[in-house]
Amino acid sequence: MGTTERIDGRIARGNQTRRLVLGRAVETASVEGLEGLSLGRLANELKLSKSGVFALFGSKEDLQLATVRAAIDVYLDAVVQPARDLPPGAGRLWRLCTGWLAYSRDRVFPGGCFFYSATAEYDAREGKVHDMLASARTNWLAYVEQTALEARQAGEITEGTDVSQLAFELVALLEMANAESVLHNEFTSYDKAGRAILTRLRAVTTDPALLPDSP
Repeated sequence: MGTTERIDGRIARGNQTRRLVLGRAVETASVEGLEGLSLGRLANELKLSKSGVFALFGSKEDLQLATVRAAIDVYLDAVVQPARDLPPGAGRLWRLCTGWLAYSRDRVFPGGCFFYSATAEYDAREGKVHDMLASARTNWLAYVEQTALEARQAGEITEGTDVSQLAFELVALLEMANAESVLHNEFTSYDKAGRAILTRLRAVTTDPALLPDSP
């Protein structure tokens, strides 16, 4: 085996280990918080070499930042990408909301929405982890607003609609459903949020037929 093959093999094993560690890290952090992460603990739980895990992440902060990035990738796949398959309009905005409700309800992360809990953990702190979470939240709100704006530009949401206000209200309803479900271990909150969101969207659509009659 040549030098290049040995190097490629080590890189592949390192990438595989990194994915394994981050997979467990996002699950743990969604329940116990990012502060609950420990390189040694993850190595023990996954039966990996501690030195190998420590070589992949230089510090606890590096692990936390990598965990947030991994959670963003999962979030994009679960919530954002499915809505992009639809053309701009009220249907895409509704799909974005129902996708988010399903993401939380189905516990893509065991602790519900990863970013809801992580943001609450770090909202009053300073540092790189706070900044990354704040950026992720800003990007999400901006995306919801952009989706609403595109629906208005497509003529499917009334011209006078304040899309910034609409996006704020939609996200508030989504997060309330997540908070109630996780806190009380119940799932009726998703139905309530779905009905409230649909009512809000139907109030601003130019044609009610663009949206379903019920969630």
